[in-house]
Amino acid sequence: MRAVFFVARLDSGGLENYLLRFLTEYHDRFETVFIWCKSGESGQLDKSFLAFGNVNLVKSKLGYLDLRSYECLISFLSVQNINTVCDFTGNFSGRVLAAANRARVAKRVSAYRGSSDHFRDDPFRRLYNRWVRMLTLKHSTNIIANSKAALRFFFPGQWRKDSRFSVIYNGVNPSHFIQETNNLREEFGIPRNAFVVGHTGRFNEAKNHSTIFAVAQRLVEKYADIYFILCGNGVKDKSDELLRKNGLQDRVLVFENRNDIPAFLNTMDCYFFPSVTEGQPNALIEAMIMGLPFVASDIPPVRETVGDSSSLYSPLDVGALSGAIEAKYLAREGRDFELQKAMIERFDYRVRFEEFYEVLSTPSPV
Repeated sequence: MRAVFFVARLDSGGLENYLLRFLTEYHDRFETVFIWCKSGESGQLDKSFLAFGNVNLVKSKLGYLDLRSYECLISFLSVQNINTVCDFTGNFSGRVLAAANRARVAKRVSAYRGSSDHFRDDPFRRLYNRWVRMLTLKHSTNIIANSKAALRFFFPGQWRKDSRFSVIYNGVNPSHFIQETNNLREEFGIPRNAFVVGHTGRFNEAKNHSTIFAVAQRLVEKYADIYFILCGNGVKDKSDELLRKNGLQDRVLVFENRNDIPAFLNTMDCYFFPSVTEGQPNALIEAMIMGLPFVASDIPPVRETVGDSSSLYSPLDVGALSGAIEAKYLAREGRDFELQKAMIERFDYRVRFEEFYEVLSTPSPV
């Protein structure tokens, strides 16, 4: 198989880490892999992908209205004899898949990693979004998502009736998490017996850091032994000043992207995940695989991920979220090994990655 995966860029995030994990297990099943960064920009994970040997990076911007860039794409797909393309940008894969169709690429996969639109709403963007969604529906041989919530949002009238649609949940290799024995309390200056609440994820509106900080302020002012730790792209840069202004910098510790997420999670007593929108929350899955008690947002993709749970609340209800974490602090529940077992089975990387590979490799009906 000669494949091209289309992403915006290769900074560390849920999609990028998913693709890295998939290729860690499956890169040797491909003759050649290209990863096309549609923004034209480099990313933090470039070297990790290039380490596979048969993976190549293409950093060439595909503009919304740049016809020439798509003509160059058609030529590239033809010259490189590509037989599979997979675009992870949802509706915005439409023009790539149309180009792939013109280049006679047999397998054309559109992948949705979110369950709602993420763009500033105005008439032009709404019109463009409808157009590229139409192109996606017309030119895809397969349309996949990591949650039913995503397909319900983007294709409410089609996804149950059209055999091209399927849900493929995220896959996680649990050995990277359940074998972790280190924690970072000494490094961070956190007392050994403190109660640590944590979050992992880049700083953006969807991750709802404003609510995290509002909850943190309530709890650290009330209890002297509660600490919060957060990491992700932009987290320290965007929140340092706010934390200093509110006198929280010693109890709410923020870091940029880290390479030691299992140890970071192992430092926590409770995982806090109040996202206002998600595709399927890989970060929450990782925390549950560690067996961490959690408090998360009551939104469809999270409910679909965790199943029945009493730990879900409105993502903007600071009072309810604070009370839920306080209850876990007072109970000191410890690790939930039944939760851990269920999540390991549900998100078994061997099963989920094989499902994805089958979509990429199975010939489409003529």
